[in-house]
Amino acid sequence: MATITIQIPNAQVSWFEQMIRTMGWVFSRSDAPTVEPVDERQAITPALRRRITKARKEYAEGKTTTCKTPEEMQQFLDSL
Repeated sequence: MATITIQIPNAQVSWFEQMIRTMGWVFSRSDAPTVEPVDERQAITPALRRRITKARKEYAEGKTTTCKTPEEMQQFLDSL
């Protein structure tokens, strides 16, 4: 059986635990030391922030390509 470890803020643990159990998976808590969250302002550079803003604007304006199936996605990637 594979084990996946993720860190969840305490405020979201009950929601996540319920979702995992609904899917039939096992949820266990660990008292392992946690890694401090990274401040988004340090992780996202100004250049990346501009690209994200541009992408959000294009998405809102419908200037994006949407693929609903893996086959559509493959055709799109092949066309590039």
